[in-house]
Amino acid sequence: MQALPQFEFPFELPRGYVDAYGVVHREGVMRLATAMDEITPLRDPRVRANEAYLVVVLLSQVITRLGSLPRVTPEMVEGFFAADLAYLQDLYQQLNDPQAGFLTVICPNCGHEFDEEIPMPGGS
Repeated sequence: MQALPQFEFPFELPRGYVDAYGVVHREGVMRLATAMDEITPLRDPRVRANEAYLVVVLLSQVITRLGSLPRVTPEMVEGFFAADLAYLQDLYQQLNDPQAGFLTVICPNCGHEFDEEIPMPGGS
């Protein structure tokens, strides 16, 4: 029996999101993005005013869990530490870029070039 494809991936933030009560939330889950996930932020007035805000809206849509929080909002993503934001942007790119899972390598003996699969975060 063939394994089902994985659509959600666990992660652990390097620093963690600190909520209003001082609780640090580090463990979360990010799902693969849909076309609508990438289209929706373009309609957001905050993104229209500042293109850099796109990543804030996008991440709030694809992070399905963060610690014990009921949901992740753009306002919460605004409060992420820079190291956590960079980590999540990199994870998003790895999960959603079809080429990110492969690295082109060259055999040192014969010079043959081929693609080698890079293990995805969270397994599989």
